[in-house]
Amino acid sequence: MIELDMLRGLVVSVQADSDSPLASTEMITALALAAQAGGAVGVRIESAKNVRAVKAALSVPVIGLIKRSYAGFEPYITPTLGEVEELLDAGADVIAFDATLRARPQGATTKQLVGRIASGGAIAMADCATREDALAAHALDIPLLATTLCGYTKETSGASLPAIDLVRALDKFGGFVICEGGVRSPADVAAARDAGADAIVVGTAITNIAWVTAQLAAPLHACARTDATAVK
Repeated sequence: MIELDMLRGLVVSVQADSDSPLASTEMITALALAAQAGGAVGVRIESAKNVRAVKAALSVPVIGLIKRSYAGFEPYITPTLGEVEELLDAGADVIAFDATLRARPQGATTKQLVGRIASGGAIAMADCATREDALAAHALDIPLLATTLCGYTKETSGASLPAIDLVRALDKFGGFVICEGGVRSPADVAAARDAGADAIVVGTAITNIAWVTAQLAAPLHACARTDATAVK
């Protein structure tokens, strides 16, 4: 089992939509290697297949998760013991799961998930949306508390991201706090650190090339539209 201090710093979330040119395991592994070369202290990887490949290629800790939807249930990040078993088999150092207070498929409880993660030799990471989620996770001695789902549940929809206020609230629990979600710039990273985050996860702003390109191209498109209007 890794030491928590190994995750203190910048963690890069290396994920891609299924229709992205970057979705192959080979591309995910290459991006993860590039993140490690740039100074990432860990990577967050989706799917057992990708976790296994990245774990074999990198020396930094791998946070694993599986996104799987079940009809009639909202949680989709490692929602059942089945996904936990897949990630343990793949060698994930840390297993992230939906730690909101919403019902999970197959009757899985947070206590059951955390117990199996620990007995399998990995560390549990609670992906929370609210202070109440984190408080419940903290009561179960979950080592890692993250703001991952703030802004992505019905209750928190529209929340300002990154969730700096939630970071401050989690920091008061005295555990290891992870700021994840909406971190787009060095200023965001600094703000999260100053609010008490021990680790900051950045994904889209680093590994989503299509998004980054669109952000940089937007001013040029706006200028082109203005010029076209002026010509008329």
